[in-house]
Amino acid sequence: MPQIIKDSLNNSIDYSDYKRLMQKMVKDKFTTGNSVTEANINYTMLNERRMRRWDKKLEPSEHDKAKINRFDTKVIWLVITESWCGDAAHLLPVMNKIAELNSNIELRMVLRDDNEELMNRFLSNGSKSIPKLIMLDAETLEVLEEYGPRPSVAAKMVDDYNKEHGTLTPEFKEDLQRWYNKDKGKTTLEDLSKLLEKHTTSISL
Repeated sequence: MPQIIKDSLNNSIDYSDYKRLMQKMVKDKFTTGNSVTEANINYTMLNERRMRRWDKKLEPSEHDKAKINRFDTKVIWLVITESWCGDAAHLLPVMNKIAELNSNIELRMVLRDDNEELMNRFLSNGSKSIPKLIMLDAETLEVLEEYGPRPSVAAKMVDDYNKEHGTLTPEFKEDLQRWYNKDKGKTTLEDLSKLLEKHTTSISL
């Protein structure tokens, strides 16, 4: 595992480079990943617009900022993703905003299909679901936490729908996108703030 993580970090890029990669995919009418389909190309175009919108609009509350700023452990957030992933387009801007607020957090992205060994060790219920955030101790590269592929409320929506219907329909996926737009990143901020609190060593006043 340590070598797989080191190799994946060597393959990783930061958020600015990831956005440039998305822009290149849009310009070239292409997509990351092994499945280069018209659908995934279209999803990439849509996701690039979503990320730009969230980068501009997302603003953590003062309460969230205070919790994020208290975090005092040097970590790397290694995120497994692909350009076509709709959930990633909503989560990555939130992760980046948090990393911008606290210099103890280094955000790095790797592509799922280029890092198969890593993905196979961080499956979600046996599935290669993304995005998947792996929180690493920056010094030892010990895995401290995992998060994803969806914020807690969205994850419950998906689980409940799957149990009742057995599969996610196009109509449900549209409902999920509407939920993301209405939630405005709040659930992801809350989830990740709680994750950080678990590893904050200073005593809160």
